[in-house]
Amino acid sequence: MGEVEGAITRYIHIKEQLHKHNFTVNEYKLINYGLQFKVSLHDWTGIMRIYQNKKGIVKVDLSQLSDDTKGKWIKNIIEGKNGVSIEDYSDNTKIDVGLPVIGTDESGKGDYFGPLVTAGVYIDKYLEKELERIGIRDSKKLSDKRNLELAKEIKRICYSKYAIIEVSPDKYNDLYEQFQREKKNLNTLLAWSHAKAIEEILTKNECNKAIADQFADEKFILGKLQEKGKEINLIQMHKAERNVAVAAASILARARFLEKLASLSSQYNINFPKGGSGKVVNIGKDFIMKHGNQELRKVAKLHFKTTSKIIDE
Repeated sequence: MGEVEGAITRYIHIKEQLHKHNFTVNEYKLINYGLQFKVSLHDWTGIMRIYQNKKGIVKVDLSQLSDDTKGKWIKNIIEGKNGVSIEDYSDNTKIDVGLPVIGTDESGKGDYFGPLVTAGVYIDKYLEKELERIGIRDSKKLSDKRNLELAKEIKRICYSKYAIIEVSPDKYNDLYEQFQREKKNLNTLLAWSHAKAIEEILTKNECNKAIADQFADEKFILGKLQEKGKEINLIQMHKAERNVAVAAASILARARFLEKLASLSSQYNINFPKGGSGKVVNIGKDFIMKHGNQELRKVAKLHFKTTSKIIDE
């Protein structure tokens, strides 16, 4: 292996570069004087080769890449040029991965109070047009009021083609503690919720493709689905909310989170804030003075560092 050590080092560097742009890079196979591997994005696939001569000089061979947009984009990434962009990855351009597709997203992950909510939405060509018509976009770019309004429209348009998985704070804490005992982390819990949303949709709709924001290795979600005998092509990428299905899922998840946070506020007669700011600590201290430490697990995600600030200070 020493005769291609430099080529392997270059492969690792290229893999890291392309991963940042959401390309999948397969494991390499050895060829004469070097190695070869596939790179892919959605339904596109290309082949790259890296050679190393007897003097140790390494050469990246891009001749097998097509001359389409994605091929040119890879070439510019590898060569360190910024002259070529790809429409799919500009911040304001819709991500199209083909239809039909199931999009998933979660809300409440960064909020100390309230549940974790994950939603999934199935769309085909007709549903995509309908959702675009009513102005579906990433929930983070919408006001709370607009999120709640659009969620009602999505449920009407996508009747029986969506799923909402709500994990109450109490259940969230139980699951998190269980996963910790099994030496697993938050990504496992998130994967469980995304997989469950996809699984529920698949019970009523046929689909072989799903897209989600990239929070972990796709094996987390695929593993959970395969435990249930479900097979699906999963696409994970940064800023996946630019896909209509994911944007719709983000709105459903955020709306449910807002509703449940309001319900908890009403139940305990405390206005629970969103996020994890200093205001959260003050509200948390007021809460445990009235209801005690144990009751906190029913309204908050205890693994946040915020908990120690509330209880210990």
